[in-house]
Amino acid sequence: MTAPAPTAAKLVSGSIPRHLVQQTLPAIIGVAAIMSIGIVDAYFIGQLGSEPLAAISFIFPVSVASTSLGVGVMVGINSVVARALGEGDSEKAARRANFGIVFAVLCGAAMGLALWLAIDVIFTAMNAPAHLMPLIRAYMTPYAMGFPLSLTIMGFNGVLRGQGEAKRTSTVSIAYAAANWVLNPILITGAFGFEGFGIAGSAYATAIGWAIGVLTAIMLLRGTSLPLNLGLLRHCSLIDPAKAIIRVGLPAAFSNAINPLGLSILTALVALEGEAAVAGFGAAGRLQSFVIVPLLALSGAIGGIVGQNWGAREYGRAREAALYAAGFCVAWGLIVAIAMMAAGESFARVFTDDPQVIAEFARYLEIAAWGYAGFGLLIVGNGIMNAVDKAGYALGQSVVRVFLVMLPVALVLRADMGSAAIYTAELAANLFGAVSAVVLVRYVLTQRRPDHGIGIPLR
Repeated sequence: MTAPAPTAAKLVSGSIPRHLVQQTLPAIIGVAAIMSIGIVDAYFIGQLGSEPLAAISFIFPVSVASTSLGVGVMVGINSVVARALGEGDSEKAARRANFGIVFAVLCGAAMGLALWLAIDVIFTAMNAPAHLMPLIRAYMTPYAMGFPLSLTIMGFNGVLRGQGEAKRTSTVSIAYAAANWVLNPILITGAFGFEGFGIAGSAYATAIGWAIGVLTAIMLLRGTSLPLNLGLLRHCSLIDPAKAIIRVGLPAAFSNAINPLGLSILTALVALEGEAAVAGFGAAGRLQSFVIVPLLALSGAIGGIVGQNWGAREYGRAREAALYAAGFCVAWGLIVAIAMMAAGESFARVFTDDPQVIAEFARYLEIAAWGYAGFGLLIVGNGIMNAVDKAGYALGQSVVRVFLVMLPVALVLRADMGSAAIYTAELAANLFGAVSAVVLVRYVLTQRRPDHGIGIPLR
């Protein structure tokens, strides 16, 4: 067996807080770059009028849901690579890494085709008005065709994250985002004598950005301990890496997709309150996605740290990482909630000057922002459970959160509260997510390990 590279499992020693900072800070930059695409999209699409802005508000939760399925694949690859490195088995890590990339490409092709075939079905179910459907189709067709490239990026990022290569992962995201920053204004509204494609231009920019991200990832992976080498798959059983990735990736994919599925249903309920409510809800969601970037970055970074230490049987270090991460989620969530509540209307005017849309935007932030800390605990908890091969727990938590908390609250309160009921439902779901995440993570990281008979002491 080939000895692992000396730096392969670099997160199993040294300061846990330092590792959290070193893995999260680059991830913040990368995630912020990705989230900024939504802000730029909303801004330039908003210049086209209220109808395109309403159309993109319907599209947003669907694009998040489809991307979340892909994130599940990335999480599965991240988990199995990190644990294999922690075990000191570099050959297993290399096989799983290369299989994971191929697996991601195949998943992306299947998902893109399914998304294209189901465009009308999905958006009709979301109560999208007939006059918005041409705009929705114009965006979703090129988006779906380019979607395999998105999953390819996630395959590479799963391998990079599992190795603790946060800076390289961030570079891939920045390359993809930068392409969008440049192309969005040109392809949406036009420039230099070019008229632009309207709302479809945003989808074209996204697909081109994905292609640039793939090329960047291929180059960056060469300099790691697990470079792209598909030849490793010729002389080994593919069943083991497939089972390992699917065992984590499948429940993680559904867990990640359930949350935006709930958002899609909330969007459908908001649509019953009028087009201004949908536009305000969608634009506020774009802003929210940006301000919770540090929480999203932390949820991605925690997987490599906990996974490598779990594979190395450094269970106390895994629990220490979870505690520090939870403290940050609470602090950041509360700080951001106060800022959002105080400046809601000012933020809304960045996207639109429609008084009704501004009022809905501000109303959403006044209620839902108080759940940011809970959402952070939820997604970080999911990252931890996925990293230690307990993705089924995260899936169960997400199912309960959406279908037994979020939707019932929205349906019960809507008659009396209107759109505010939907925003309150999101808040209730995030508060439930916080409590359930703390309980589940504590259980997972402190239970006796049946395979080793080792208890993890409470500290």
